[in-house]
Amino acid sequence: MTIHIPLGEISKINRYPVKSFAGETLETCSMETYGLYGDRCHAFIDETKEGWDSYFTARSIPSMLAYKAKIVGERLGNELPEVSISSPDGRAFTWNEALLEDIQRLSKKKMSMRSYTAQSSDLMAVDAASILIITDYTLRKLEAIWEKALDPRRFRANLLVTLNEKQLAENEWIGKRVSVGDAELQVDSYCERCSMITLDPDTLERDASLLKKINEEMELHFGVYASVKKTGQIHVGDPINLIDG
Repeated sequence: MTIHIPLGEISKINRYPVKSFAGETLETCSMETYGLYGDRCHAFIDETKEGWDSYFTARSIPSMLAYKAKIVGERLGNELPEVSISSPDGRAFTWNEALLEDIQRLSKKKMSMRSYTAQSSDLMAVDAASILIITDYTLRKLEAIWEKALDPRRFRANLLVTLNEKQLAENEWIGKRVSVGDAELQVDSYCERCSMITLDPDTLERDASLLKKINEEMELHFGVYASVKKTGQIHVGDPINLIDG
């Protein structure tokens, strides 16, 4: 017999159409086999490198975070809809050569653009797994450790979960399956944090003390990665349940 144990509810859904750009907050989104529909569907790459090292990210180019991307339009078969991008000074771009020229100014290394289709067998340009989840409980715990207020955007999670009182924190979900909306996820592993979280999402100022605290107090673990086991639509306010049995 399968039992669904309530854990909490989805309080925010975040999608990042361009890797290392600021993203968009949604009320609803389709959960695809690779993750949220359109998440990390575009990236800037260094063709002289392979794998994860080939991506240009805000770790080395913090100014990338000042560009904001959102998907506009409807599904187009296997092709993703157009992405709309605004620069820090308010200029508008789409995913084209004009944007590449603008971003290329931020690096001496030659950049290329990479896009993924909606039916790609790859995990788009995500870090380690389809979906990144954090909870309000762990966020408050880290605020107490750091002794400063935290903007959840630092952690670039797809789902922010508000836990029910006295429910399991996300570190206890690893190896288990959860349901959210019409979808089901397998929680696979911790997210091991890097220098991206040291960047303030608005000012882009670095504060290395945050990463130091997470290393000292949490072994660099903040949030969990999950893979999609059942696709479906999710909404803000949807309950998230632990599937037992």
